[in-house]
Amino acid sequence: MTDPSEPIRIAFVCVQNAGRSQMAYAFAQREVTDRGLSDDVDLVTGGTHPADHVHDGVVRAMSAVGIDISDRTPREITFEEIQESEYVVTMGCSAEDVCPAGWAGENRDWGLDDPDGKSATEIDQIRDEIDDRVSRLFDEVASQR
Repeated sequence: MTDPSEPIRIAFVCVQNAGRSQMAYAFAQREVTDRGLSDDVDLVTGGTHPADHVHDGVVRAMSAVGIDISDRTPREITFEEIQESEYVVTMGCSAEDVCPAGWAGENRDWGLDDPDGKSATEIDQIRDEIDDRVSRLFDEVASQR
């Protein structure tokens, strides 16, 4: 069990940080706000090989549910950020680059399809699955506080 005086760090990680992890991070930010967990949860997102921009279809899909991620830029996740995270959530990408030896946190791979190149309907389905999984993760995190 995590020390309740310290924030729980959750990292949402993918290879490009241009789709699934960006959606998960945005939904997690909403959960932190809606649940009043700003002092209890620290969020980070990044990729092992970040893209130049967030996929246009992902920006559209998130806008359709009232979340603007048009100003986001994919970034590289650092070794330190991963080591300092209680949860590292990968999106269905290889976790080999994400989980260094000696890391003591919990890795969860959500096994989601990459939205890049998918139809709007397929991206919306991926978005909705991510929304549901983030909500369930926060149910679990909130119960620890």
